[in-house]
Amino acid sequence: MFDEFKNAFNRYNNAHVQLIIINVVVFLVMAVITVVATISQFPEIADWLHRQVAIPAPFMAYIVKPWTIITYAFVHDLGDIFHILFNMLFLYWFGKLFVEYLGSDKLVAVYVLGALAGGIAYLLVYNFIPFFVERSPLLGMIGASAAVYAIVAATATLLPDYTFFLLFLGPVRIKYIAAFYIVASFVGTISSNAGGNIAHLGGALIGFVYIKQLQAGSNWGSWITATIDFFKGLFKPRLKVKVSYRNENTAGKSSAQPKGSSISQAEIDAILDKISDGGYESLTKEEKDKLFNASKKQ
Repeated sequence: MFDEFKNAFNRYNNAHVQLIIINVVVFLVMAVITVVATISQFPEIADWLHRQVAIPAPFMAYIVKPWTIITYAFVHDLGDIFHILFNMLFLYWFGKLFVEYLGSDKLVAVYVLGALAGGIAYLLVYNFIPFFVERSPLLGMIGASAAVYAIVAATATLLPDYTFFLLFLGPVRIKYIAAFYIVASFVGTISSNAGGNIAHLGGALIGFVYIKQLQAGSNWGSWITATIDFFKGLFKPRLKVKVSYRNENTAGKSSAQPKGSSISQAEIDAILDKISDGGYESLTKEEKDKLFNASKKQ
């Protein structure tokens, strides 16, 4: 299993699976800690951990835990297995389609933007709308739903007439699937899970706006991609290319070198950046050959 997970993180354009693995691993870790803490008669440990990752409704409580606007989107309710199950199924179905057209980097950007938008919507309504202020939840909010809704809405905006074949229903255009869940969330804003449904709407809105802005030439998620690439660069060793020099006497002998055997660091960096943006398959044959020849010289 570890090898399969490792392989999933090494594959290009596989962010939807990578996000699913992260969510499932976090769920299992939280589950183990909760079960062990409860059996050991220290349930307060699990409660404390939950408070550190769930986004609280009161703004003053959130201020001292600003990281929760991201962490909440990777944690799920341990008492409801369907919470994580359906989130991950939708993330897989819509995420797989998304990366086929826009790539993994943009998928991760939409996921993060959805989490941020859902968290901000949650904080705004529970701090400024009296109806919700009076019903402020005690435990805060967790779940990837806002981030997943952002991906669903973004994919439906990008490819509204793409068809999924649903059990018992047959072919259904994804714009209608997205519309159904958005309407259901709107109706649910006065239910017991009002905060979660408000976050869904915030995530869906940013997913729609993201694609519209992208089509207009503006990538709202570029700062997220740049931030992630920066931290990846801190831990990723750069390719070292050996440079050899030849004099005039050996010029004729070395003319039979394979194409792409001499490549500069700048060219390698450009190729790696292209892989980061569009995946390995976006490279030309010449670029693949250059990268292959450079890797043999390590």
